[in-house]
Amino acid sequence: MSKTIIFIHGAWVTPECWESFRSFYEAKGYQCLAPAWPYLDRPISELRRQPANELAQQSIGLLVDHFEREIKKLPEPPILIGHSFGGLIVQLLLDRGLGRAGVAIDAAPPRGVLPSLTALRSALPVLLAWQSWKRVLTMSFASFSSTFANTLSPAEQRLAYDRYIVPAPGRIYLQAALGLGNSVHFANPNRAPLLLIAGEEDKTSTASMVESMYRKHRRSPVSVDIRRFPHRSHWLIAESGWEEVAQEIQVWIENKLSVR
Repeated sequence: MSKTIIFIHGAWVTPECWESFRSFYEAKGYQCLAPAWPYLDRPISELRRQPANELAQQSIGLLVDHFEREIKKLPEPPILIGHSFGGLIVQLLLDRGLGRAGVAIDAAPPRGVLPSLTALRSALPVLLAWQSWKRVLTMSFASFSSTFANTLSPAEQRLAYDRYIVPAPGRIYLQAALGLGNSVHFANPNRAPLLLIAGEEDKTSTASMVESMYRKHRRSPVSVDIRRFPHRSHWLIAESGWEEVAQEIQVWIENKLSVR
């Protein structure tokens, strides 16, 4: 039985954001893969200095296609773990019948899940940016500290921002806001089991949005579960206490798939 995990990062970061999770799961005997989004497979310093023009053309559909190709390279279906937009990608991949199981952490919403007012305010710098649908955008430190990492100390916020944050395509935010390319068949009887993770202090994908995803996925006869973590921001995969999140996911995987 396969013990392979594919980690799928979200917008504004690279696979480096998974370094702690990868070490955790590799120590448990899992094979861990973390492919980059197209045009983000370069050092962070280069991505900041000169992001590829092609990055601006990336859409939700192209990103899902990219990870479908990565999955199909493997001899057996992997476990999928995604964060933020990566969590949306996990849901879309499961909807295509891919993966043995999926974990969506602080996921961007599929079509039909309305963003909360807090989430809308967090996304405004992108949504209101001039011609954002065809540009590569940069997240400011102020936005990161207030919407992504709001439970961290100022020193931790600066360290995380300098280490992980890179430009991202504005197009995917417009698509998500308009419900383009992010539709999920919530009643799908052929998807794999799904675990949704919510950080209760998350201002980007709020706990209420994750709760809404959970209620909609319950239309499927296949299991969906939810776990909530208090005092956690959108950055809960790398902030203090990330081990608790990783451990909870591991327990769910082992119980759901009988993986040991």
